[in-house]
Amino acid sequence: MDADRFWAAPGISAGIAQEGCTVLAPDRLRRPPGWDAEVEHLVPALPGHPCTVVAGSNGCSTAVRLALAFPDRIAKLLLAWPATAKDPAVDSRVHAGLTGLAAPEQNIRALLDGQTLRGVLDTQLATLTMPISVLPSVPENPFHQRQTVDRLRRLLPESEELPGCPEPPHPDFGPHLARFLASVTTVLGG
Repeated sequence: MDADRFWAAPGISAGIAQEGCTVLAPDRLRRPPGWDAEVEHLVPALPGHPCTVVAGSNGCSTAVRLALAFPDRIAKLLLAWPATAKDPAVDSRVHAGLTGLAAPEQNIRALLDGQTLRGVLDTQLATLTMPISVLPSVPENPFHQRQTVDRLRRLLPESEELPGCPEPPHPDFGPHLARFLASVTTVLGG
């Protein structure tokens, strides 16, 4: 999944830009050896001032790791459709997919490791102090379960839950674009 397919094609990047915001939507690494490599890849894309990071699915793990490593550069986080960690059925499917791509077992374990979010310990999550918004997948699905949002909200009691919707590029996302953009705009301006 690249940034164009996830953020641009569904109209998210253009919709945020129409609100006068600068949108940077870099692609994630195609085959990262671990979460630290994801963070290192994204650091050069950060502007020279504190910014809001909007992340989706597994990108939520990268965004949290980025905020942990550079808290002075991340003003706010919006964690949309956070990917569920530690679900045996989901982890098995992801493991099989990564194995099929010839990923080394050590890398697969590193990418699946974590607690509420992959690649992050709950004790690390609880140290975040910037404003955080969480947007659930509605309806939930095996990869984006409601329990993940509930666990994040317990770990981050000051966080705000936004109205949920299907994640892009799911075909059902389109009718929810305007409401999703309104939520993002509120987070950016609030």
